Amino acid sequence: MIELYTGPTGNGQRAAIALEECGLPYKVTKYNLAKGEHKNPDYLKINPLGAIPSIVDPEGPGGKRIVLTQSGAIVLYCAEKSGKLLPKDPEKRAQAYRWFMHTSTDVAPASGAIFATGNLPDKPASAVELFEKRLINHLRESDRRLGEAEYLAGELSIADIALYPIVAGRKAMIEKAGGLNNLLKWFERMSARPGIQKGMAASSN
Repeated sequence: MIELYTGPTGNGQRAAIALEECGLPYKVTKYNLAKGEHKNPDYLKINPLGAIPSIVDPEGPGGKRIVLTQSGAIVLYCAEKSGKLLPKDPEKRAQAYRWFMHTSTDVAPASGAIFATGNLPDKPASAVELFEKRLINHLRESDRRLGEAEYLAGELSIADIALYPIVAGRKAMIEKAGGLNNLLKWFERMSARPGIQKGMAASSN
């Protein structure tokens, strides 16, 4: 059984959702990040950076134990191990990779920067506004795509799993920005999925 080490962050939610949607058995160890529980010596042996999430799969490739960090890598690992969330059609699979990377390299960094700058002592308003505009701009591209297809790759995939926690965490900002109705409708469809609900619950406090 896969061991998931997580906490109530978008990255932690992403890993738990992937495990649920892929139907992989797992058990959860949740850390209170505010109390620094993720910096305990036992966890640092798993991830020296002390960041969550991480997984330990005792039945990894070749039947050997594998330790894996980074939520995006965990999503990909779960998809490949289960054969789910990666479209069989080559074009759809290419789209899944494209939109997965759009979220990982454009959307997620902008969202993370909002959090980081908003927690600085002086809370620089200009910097927060810059990253908010950048995030909404990237999400408009996702919204455009979701006006063409029900899911980012044309069917449920790693791309949707990567994006969902960010939209969940920034829903109020998205609604305030306006003009992102396709994205919000997609969010409601995704939120109705049992795997999404269980994954979100598994990574919450």
